[in-house]
Amino acid sequence: MEGNFYHLKYPLADGTGFLEVATTRPETIPGDTAVAVHPKDERYAHLVGKTILLPILNREIPIVADDYVDREFGSGAVKITPAHDPNDFEVGNRHDLPRIIVMHEDGTMNEESGKYDGMDRFEARKAIIQDFKELGLFIKQEPHLHSVGHSERTDAVVEPYLSMQWFVKMQPLAKAALDIQKEEATKVNFVPNRFEKTYSTWMENIHDWCVSRQLWWGHRIPAWYHKETGEIYVGEKAPANPSEWEQDEDVLDTWFSSALWPFSTMGWPNIDSPDYKHFFPNHTLVTGYDIIYFWVSRMIFQSVEFTGERPFKDTLIHGLVRDAEGRKMSKSLGNGVDPIDVIDKYGADSLRYTLSTGTAPGQDLKFSYEKVEASWNFINKIWNASRFALINMNGLKVQDIDLSNVTEVSDKWILTRLNETIETVTSLSEKYEFGEVGRTLYNFIWDEFCDWYIEIAKISLYGEDEGAKHTTRSVLAFVLDQTMRLLHPFMPFVTEEIWQNLPHDGKSISIAKWPVVNDKQMDKEASEAMKTLVDIIRVVRNIRSEVNTPLSKKVDIELKPADEKYKAILEQNMSYIERFCNPEKLTISFDLKPSDSAMTAVISGVEIYLPLEGLINIEEEIVRLEKELDKWNKEVSRVQGKLANERFMAKAPEKVIEEERAKESDYLAKKSSVEERIANLKKK
Repeated sequence: MEGNFYHLKYPLADGTGFLEVATTRPETIPGDTAVAVHPKDERYAHLVGKTILLPILNREIPIVADDYVDREFGSGAVKITPAHDPNDFEVGNRHDLPRIIVMHEDGTMNEESGKYDGMDRFEARKAIIQDFKELGLFIKQEPHLHSVGHSERTDAVVEPYLSMQWFVKMQPLAKAALDIQKEEATKVNFVPNRFEKTYSTWMENIHDWCVSRQLWWGHRIPAWYHKETGEIYVGEKAPANPSEWEQDEDVLDTWFSSALWPFSTMGWPNIDSPDYKHFFPNHTLVTGYDIIYFWVSRMIFQSVEFTGERPFKDTLIHGLVRDAEGRKMSKSLGNGVDPIDVIDKYGADSLRYTLSTGTAPGQDLKFSYEKVEASWNFINKIWNASRFALINMNGLKVQDIDLSNVTEVSDKWILTRLNETIETVTSLSEKYEFGEVGRTLYNFIWDEFCDWYIEIAKISLYGEDEGAKHTTRSVLAFVLDQTMRLLHPFMPFVTEEIWQNLPHDGKSISIAKWPVVNDKQMDKEASEAMKTLVDIIRVVRNIRSEVNTPLSKKVDIELKPADEKYKAILEQNMSYIERFCNPEKLTISFDLKPSDSAMTAVISGVEIYLPLEGLINIEEEIVRLEKELDKWNKEVSRVQGKLANERFMAKAPEKVIEEERAKESDYLAKKSSVEERIANLKKK
C-alpha cells in the first residue's frame, strides 16, 4: 500500500551530532530501545557503543551493530522497537534490549508513550511528526510503497504487538524428528525427494512454536490460574477444586490439533485398538508444498514424540492449481474457478481425471477448461466403447467368461497389451507418477482398445461362428473389467457405472481386487504381428487419403516382407488387411518391385507398394518421400548419438543397449529403402 517514509534526526547523547533514521511508523518511536547499524558500515563504526538521546522522551538508547541492517537501504541506520516489530524483536534478543509496549490492544497509545497516552495510533503519528518538526529534527517525508498486513474482516491495519503467549519448546522435538530421517526404516519419504531438503532446512532452523490463539473456537489451552494466588497449573487433567481455578481462555493453534490426526484417528492413546495396530503408521499423506512446514513437519515431530514412530511412510507433495497463465488464483485477480461449476458442466470424473493426471509430483498445474473438456471427451469415448461391448454381451455371465481358447491374433494382442498396461500402471502408481499413469491409460484405451480392438471385434461379433463370438465377448468383458479397475481411482463414477453393468463378482469396483499381470496371457509374437498389421493398415489409409482415394474404391496392395517371419505374419493375417484396406488384389512376395505409378512406404519388416496408375504425381511423391527420409535421418542420428554416448553405454543395462542397436538397424534399413525409392523415381 502507499505510505510515507519519514526521515528524522536522532541526536547523539554527547551532543556531537545525530543519526538519520527513516521509518514508516513514527507512532512506535516511544518504544525504541536502540538504533542499529551494520557492523561493516564504516560510516558508523566509530559510533557503535555510543548512545542516542531519544527525542521527546529524552531516554538514552544504545547504538548497536547487527547484520540485520541493510547498508544500502535508506540511511543505513535503523530504529529498533522490539515490542512492535518481529525483526526488531530478534535484534533485541541478540543485544538484550528492553521491550517497551507503547500501545493498548485497541490501538491507542498507553502510558509508556508519554504525552501521547490515550491517542489513537494514527493520531499519535501525526503528533509525533509535528513535534519532530518543532524540535528541528524532521528531515523529509517521501512516498513509499510497502506491504502492510490488513485484517480480512475489518480491513484494519494489523499492528505487530508483543504479548504473553504459550509456546512449545522446539529444539528437542525438531532433533528427534530429524533423527528418524537418518535411517531408511524409520524415515518419512518425500515424493519428490527434493522436498526433504525443504523440510530439513526448516527443522534445522526452527524457533519455538507459539501455540496459543485468541479465538472463540478450538481446543482450550490446558492451563489454569489460581484465582487467589495466581499459581499456574498445566496438566492433562483439570486441577482439584476446579471452582478455585480459572482456565486460560486461549485455544490451541489449529495446526497443533491437526498434527495429531495421523494417530488420534486410529484410537490413540489406546495403542491396542485394532485400527491403531493395523493402520499406524499410515502409508501415504497427500498434501501441498505450501504446508510442509505448517502441517507435515508438525505431524512428524508430534508423532515421534507421542508414539515413537513416523506418522506415515510416504508423503506425496503436489503443487498448486493455477490459472491457464500460471498465476495463483485469487479474488483480486478474479481468476478463481468454482469446482461445482466445472462439475455441473463436465462431470466430477472429468475434473478429477484432469487434476489427478495433469502434472508431475510437486509441480503446479495450469488449469484450463480445454483440459477438462479433453477429459470429458475421453470419458465419452470410454462410455461409447462400453455401450458397444455391453450391447453385444448377449447375457454373458461372469462364470461364462472363457479365455482358454483364444486363437485370434487380435485377441492375443489386446490381452498382451492389457497386461503390459497393468504392469506399467502399477509400477508408475507405486512411484506416484500419476501423470504418466493417465497418459498410459489414455493411449491404451483410446488408441488400442477403442480405435483398433473394438473395430476388429466386430468381425467375429457380426459373423456366424458362435465360438468366435463367445471368445470375443469374453475378451471384451475381461479387458473392460480390468481397465475400469485401473481407471477407477481417477474416474470413480463412470467406472463404477460401467463395471456394475459388466459381468462381475462383488458389490463395488471400489473394493474389487487391483489387476495383476497374468504371464500366460502375454504373447509377444502376437503383439509384434498385430503391430505390423496396424502399421500396414494405417499407412495404406494415409496414402489413400493423400491421393483422395476413398476406402470404398478398391486398389491393388503389394507387400514385400523383409524375411520369412514377416511373410508368415502377412499370410496368416490377410483377413485383417482385406477387411480394413479393401484391396482389389493383395500380393505378398519377396520379389516385388514398385512400379512407376506406385506410392510406397516402409515399416518395420515390410515395404508397402500401392500401384495407383493415373492417381500419382511423381514430383509430389518425391516430396513426400523426402519428408519421410528426413524423419528416418533424424531417428538414425538420434539413436547413433545415444550409442556414441560413453555415459549411456557405461550405465545402461545390456538389454536397453541391444534395443537401441536393433532400432539403429531398423531405421537404417528404412532409410535405405526410401533413398532407393527416391532415386528410382528421379530416373523417370
